[in-house]
Amino acid sequence: MQLTLTPLLDIPLIKPGDDLASIILLALQRAGISLEDGDVLVLAQKIVSKAEGRLVNLSTVTASSQAVELGGRTQKDPRLVEVILRESNAVLRTRPGTIVVEHRLGFVCASAGVDHSNVLGEGDQLEDWVLLLPVNPDASAQSVRQRLESASGACLGVLIIDSHGRAWRLGTVGMAIGLAGLPGLEDLRGQPDLFGFRLQITQVGVADELAAAASLVMGQAAEGTPVVHVRGFPYALREGSLGELLRPKEQDMFR
Repeated sequence: MQLTLTPLLDIPLIKPGDDLASIILLALQRAGISLEDGDVLVLAQKIVSKAEGRLVNLSTVTASSQAVELGGRTQKDPRLVEVILRESNAVLRTRPGTIVVEHRLGFVCASAGVDHSNVLGEGDQLEDWVLLLPVNPDASAQSVRQRLESASGACLGVLIIDSHGRAWRLGTVGMAIGLAGLPGLEDLRGQPDLFGFRLQITQVGVADELAAAASLVMGQAAEGTPVVHVRGFPYALREGSLGELLRPKEQDMFR
């Protein structure tokens, strides 16, 4: 098996309304890459959110009493807390500087994915712009996938990733928040191990594994490489969704 991840260079700064599929096709052409069956394109969440206009200026936000109280406890701007609350199903944990929530999409993350970094809006209050996650990342991935497949004639997967922390380890890693055309979870139960014993519990979060690998190539700061072309993904492409990766609440021992 050989897995090749190639960052696509010279992706421009994305603005609301930009056509991501066309931008990716041009970047592939510059890189000399022709799409083939089984290829996967991994997109950083930020460019998807920016193209979809998911920017909010905090100067337009009025904080609720709940946001003011929670902002005081966590030492965060109550307007930012209000945006976080609007994007959340529930607040799970807090401490000064941190708010951990169940995002409206069902996964657990800090600050509901609302982010200041690498976000630039318009007007006089540039520091007040924040970026939200896409409304429906699976649908966003599917839209880009359909455009790329139509242009190339290849059977492809598209993965949208973001950087998340984990309850039991330090550091952020790339994780899938939306996917189309590839599995999120591969169930290996019943398959033999090296000694012929049948696996009993092994399920592999293959979309998250690929997200982490692509995140290494993208970088986390000013690298400007928000799209990665993947060849050699070692699982068959199929229809998939984020829901495959979400642990049911009754099985979540960290809540």
